[in-house]
Amino acid sequence: MSIRKVFLTFGLLAMACAPALAQTAGAWPSRQPIKLVAVFPPGGSVDQVARILAPQLSQQLGQNVIVENKGGASGSIGTAAVATSPADGYTFAVVFDTHAVNPSLIAGLPFDTRRDLVPLVLVGTSAMVLATHAGSEYKTFADVVAAAKAKKNVSYGSIGSGSLGHLAMALLAKNGLEAQHIPYKGGGPLMSDAVAGHVPLSIGSVFVTKPHIDSKRMRPLAVTTSKRTAELPDVPTVAESGFAGFDAPAWWALLAPAKTPPDIVRRMNEELNKALKVPEIAQRLAGQGITVIGGTPESARTFIDKQIDVWAQVVKENNIKAD
Repeated sequence: MSIRKVFLTFGLLAMACAPALAQTAGAWPSRQPIKLVAVFPPGGSVDQVARILAPQLSQQLGQNVIVENKGGASGSIGTAAVATSPADGYTFAVVFDTHAVNPSLIAGLPFDTRRDLVPLVLVGTSAMVLATHAGSEYKTFADVVAAAKAKKNVSYGSIGSGSLGHLAMALLAKNGLEAQHIPYKGGGPLMSDAVAGHVPLSIGSVFVTKPHIDSKRMRPLAVTTSKRTAELPDVPTVAESGFAGFDAPAWWALLAPAKTPPDIVRRMNEELNKALKVPEIAQRLAGQGITVIGGTPESARTFIDKQIDVWAQVVKENNIKAD
């Protein structure tokens, strides 16, 4: 068979297959389950976000959407599993703000955060809360600043070395609020010691801190977002308390393997935005202290890339190491 006939044969075969391929691509999702990989263990905010979204997405997509927890190494183990999974629209990652910190904090990540994953949507953001126990000498954030400037050995606890709370406080240290860091193994142990007064200050998400504020066992001093949070409207921001421009939000996003077809990325983004606008979903996320953002994959990428750059500089300048 001549070269010309070979190309002609392949051309005819391609034309014959084109409708079938188009039908297959357009039929997504055509099987189940679709997996949302929550990159932290059950019970935390990442798990909660995934489980709030999964039933709604199941309803919208007409296929079963399940949550699979794959925690470890600040979310990088689960994220690596998604980055290396088939890019066929059936496996997605639900990540936390540590996703932007891990590239500069964890040596030898088995994936490239920017190249191997495509953002689908920024679910939302939340303030972190600097708080103290009810019997503390610190009545306001200004008291903490004054104590730090007077070299009174101010100390605080976070959910771990390299956590966003740790990095936020390191950023404050560069602006005159130096404090000793006491790392904990998660929000539960941190809050237990904070409520008991074993650690003078704690920095954690609204999700982990607010129940203890509501019970009057903790006193909130400041929030880390640029604007006050609806969950704690009377609590000032760090920015309005003498640190202009300070903004360190916690955040949640969904990602897909980088080679996921653009049509699937676009469709999943549309479905996620639709889900986030359902009043019950928005209300349940608000109950976790999350302000819903949504938007395009491009806006999510812009946000995440900026977070990667900001925290990489903080990690480097402060020589921060992972636990």
